[in-house]
Amino acid sequence: QPQLVESGGGLAQPGGSLRLSCAVSGLNFDYYAIGWFRQAPGKEREGVSCISSGGDSTVYVDAVRGRFTATRDNDKTTVYLQMSSLKPEDTGVYYCAAGRTITPYHCYTASNAYDRWGQGTQVTVSS
Repeated sequence: QPQLVESGGGLAQPGGSLRLSCAVSGLNFDYYAIGWFRQAPGKEREGVSCISSGGDSTVYVDAVRGRFTATRDNDKTTVYLQMSSLKPEDTGVYYCAAGRTITPYHCYTASNAYDRWGQGTQVTVSS
């Protein structure tokens, strides 16, 4: 049974860094793009970033571009989201999701591109 487990969340100060991990099991990881999403209190869930199944392509929304970096280790079936220069508005529950793609070169930050979701990890940015 497919399973995605996020970890690495916690409390960070503004300007600080965190690295989230998404450990994936129960599916053919090499064929799945992975997306990162977040949901702030009182707001809808939004796409943050994604990485293609081949790992060569990444997408970032404007709010995090230049500060967040997504990578994947196909041997460990794990995806990482390195978050730097954190801001209070980065606070929220972060989710990873897996979606099968036709090619290894594309990924999308739209939630309807994904059908497997993790439980989420809380990220709080506050002084």
